[in-house]
Amino acid sequence: WLPKAHVEAPIAGSMVLAAVLLKLGGYGIIRMAPTNISTTLIYPTIAMATWGVIMTGLTCLRKTDLKALIAYSSVSHMGLVASATLIQTPWSTSGAVILMIAHGLTSSMLFCLANMLYERTNTRMLIAMRGMHKAMPLMTSYWLIASLTNLALPPTINLIGEIQIMTTLFNWSPLTIMMTAMGATITAIYSLQMFMTTQQGHLTKDSKETYPAQTRELLIMLLHALPILLLTLNLELIY
Repeated sequence: WLPKAHVEAPIAGSMVLAAVLLKLGGYGIIRMAPTNISTTLIYPTIAMATWGVIMTGLTCLRKTDLKALIAYSSVSHMGLVASATLIQTPWSTSGAVILMIAHGLTSSMLFCLANMLYERTNTRMLIAMRGMHKAMPLMTSYWLIASLTNLALPPTINLIGEIQIMTTLFNWSPLTIMMTAMGATITAIYSLQMFMTTQQGHLTKDSKETYPAQTRELLIMLLHALPILLLTLNLELIY
């Protein structure tokens, strides 16, 4: 239901759902897992969560709807968070919290960027949004920031959270490194593909009258990018 809710919701609903409500679910797992989940249930749950990271990533590679692609990306990242919170070690819990905060900012930023393109092109199809670098050159910088943080480029807090989760999963079971490494690779591929498809190429006939980014839109992007930068420079703010 989550990708469907993301796609059908208005932009404010998508941003709140990605940035806040998903994190409430992660917080609930952190609070309830020590007492209400037995050891026998943890193994299949983590296996399904790590497998879901790969499956949703592969789904993103085939998506032509930009908003649906971002929604499935959120599901992929939440699979890492769910598997980390179930292990219940201090290292895994802190990694899950860091990734939830990083993903909340990044995913909300991506949904907002997708909505800005939708307002100008009246479509969510990736192929109809190509060449936006020529129409909105300043917004391309924010697209680059959002795409690189989504694929966990060093030294962003997204990478720190993912590395902590991968380390704890590997210590828990060495077999999980295959799932998490493959999921990270697929994430990098579809994030770069999303950026290149929307920004590179020639403008379509319907997009040639696209108006540039407005001040309020740039301010919204700045309010997303600035916390990511500040937390990257000083991660102790989270602790």
